[in-house]
Amino acid sequence: MSLAALLTRKCRMSEIAAVGVLAVLLLVGWTYYAYSRVTEESLERSRTRMVNTQIKRRGITDQRILDAMLKVERHRFVPKEMIQYAYEDHPLPIGNDQTISQPYIVAIMTYLLKPKETDVVLEIGTGSGYQAAVLAEIVKDVYTIEIVEPLGKRAIKLLKELNYDNIHVRIGDGYRGWPDKAPFDKIIVTAAPDHVPQALVDQLKVGGRMVIPVGESHQELLLITKDKDGIKKKEILPVRFVPMTGEADKE
Repeated sequence: MSLAALLTRKCRMSEIAAVGVLAVLLLVGWTYYAYSRVTEESLERSRTRMVNTQIKRRGITDQRILDAMLKVERHRFVPKEMIQYAYEDHPLPIGNDQTISQPYIVAIMTYLLKPKETDVVLEIGTGSGYQAAVLAEIVKDVYTIEIVEPLGKRAIKLLKELNYDNIHVRIGDGYRGWPDKAPFDKIIVTAAPDHVPQALVDQLKVGGRMVIPVGESHQELLLITKDKDGIKKKEILPVRFVPMTGEADKE
């Protein structure tokens, strides 16, 4: 074979190889795009199904809550390895021995607060930030405290990425609330002390509502309402939350 023919053959082989590589890259790129698109669509369908079957069918019909839970992408608030389970009917681990609550529990606690768009809400137990995000879609401001520093930092970062300017996160012990921002229209607690902290009662406005799980081996979700004569407690349903830590352990 002449030198010219050999060079021509090599050039053609190089062209074929280049075309082959380009085709593979295009195929990989398209496959990734298609997979990502299907995944996002699948997650959206799962979120819609979650709201319709887990929330609405169980009697939560406040459209503001339904809309908030349709909008807030729960899969953004769970570890990557848990994304496929994000819209299932149970809590999920989020690290540091903490969990993100079952969607229905988030919905009913929000519903019991009877949130208004003018409300300023205190949340004890930021966790992943999901409950705060749902509330922030409805109320004016959410002040939320997380005692587990890694979770608090992660929530601050995520909520900032999601542009929640009306959520204010503080890392620390929430047992005594957030006195310099009190009083609050509503208070929600997402960890269970063995009694209702008096500081939280004191920081609740007259006419306000608090939702809190209370108990140790047996926990009850309580609705607390406050009027000029004091507070009233109503047991809503048995629940299972992680225990409140920090100063709550000492009293």
